[in-house]
Amino acid sequence: MTGEDRNYGPDRQETVYREGMLEGEPPEFPVAYEDLEERAREELDEEAFAYVAGGAGSESTVEANDRAFDAWQIVPRILRDVSDRDLSVELFGSEIPVPVFLAPIGVQSILHDEAELAVARAANAVGVPMISSSVSSYTMEEIADELETTGWFQLYWSADRDVAASFLERAEDAGFEAIVVTLDTPKMGWRERDIDLAYLPFLEGQGIRNYFEDEAFRDRLADDPWTDPETSLESFIDCFGDASLTWDDLSFLREHTDLPILLKGVLHPDDATRAIECGMDGLIVSNHGGRQVDGAIPALEALPEIAEAVGDDVPVLFDSGIRRGSDAVRAIALGADAVLLGRPYAYGLGIGGADGVEAVLRNFLADLDLTVGLSGRASVDELDRSTIRRAER
Repeated sequence: MTGEDRNYGPDRQETVYREGMLEGEPPEFPVAYEDLEERAREELDEEAFAYVAGGAGSESTVEANDRAFDAWQIVPRILRDVSDRDLSVELFGSEIPVPVFLAPIGVQSILHDEAELAVARAANAVGVPMISSSVSSYTMEEIADELETTGWFQLYWSADRDVAASFLERAEDAGFEAIVVTLDTPKMGWRERDIDLAYLPFLEGQGIRNYFEDEAFRDRLADDPWTDPETSLESFIDCFGDASLTWDDLSFLREHTDLPILLKGVLHPDDATRAIECGMDGLIVSNHGGRQVDGAIPALEALPEIAEAVGDDVPVLFDSGIRRGSDAVRAIALGADAVLLGRPYAYGLGIGGADGVEAVLRNFLADLDLTVGLSGRASVDELDRSTIRRAER
């Protein structure tokens, strides 16, 4: 998987906007996030929609993530040459054409039969990097074979160290270029929608292929996992996460991969600096889209302090609440090097497979490109604290 040079300049992005206007017909897929979510609600199974849309408890953290962006306002500047805009960023020595990654979302087969393979094809078409989940519906190798743009692998750190080590080795062998370790999910959060529906996709055999096809996991079992799925699922549940992890365990990651390692789920500046002291290469500021702790701080609120604490030399990405291009602009201005897009593309997948994801991405990038230019900035590098100010309350 290698990034490919593509034209992400104004011509390409403005074409998305102009073509729809000139054709005089409404687009096939909703443009506004709210309409996209409503369409997904109408077309998806109740359980699948609830799994994607839901959050922890009262879902106050999901709502807080959204509201947090309103606390910051963009200050447009005029009479600056923005005729040629550059959305590219550099991460770990590689040029990434846009500052947007597809967030790791598991069990995508509950949304569409082609799941991550469809997402990979959309990522290829638009050039957006993809982060593949440990609990994907296809194996990491199958996804890597489909993916032509930059790919990272997200690790849920198994309580079975042999399984964790195997996943790291497989990801590196498959060609993924970085490891994203999600650390805010040692246990699943209290998700009331899923409880009401008595729904957990893993118990229906969704999102477990990376495990069932893994030699270290199969060594835990007496029989082939596919011949005794009930026992195999029990073993999966037993080893999925590890609530006993401490800072001392991070050395295990470095021992088992040479790839850059980013920790996902960081919300406190002390944790951020400790991670770097322990040899980690980057951070993803995230509260898991509000899915883990009800009443947690919005991720955007944590971002400026963390970015300041670790300095400019440490890549800091942002996840949780990105819906539109203006959200990405504000997150980058507050210190993020790039953002992760989650629920919007998941809804696109559920509505229209690869075409739906591609439409969501093209709309998002067009919005981002235009917002950067209309803010009076010609590149992502120019987005800083002078781009925004706190809203008056």
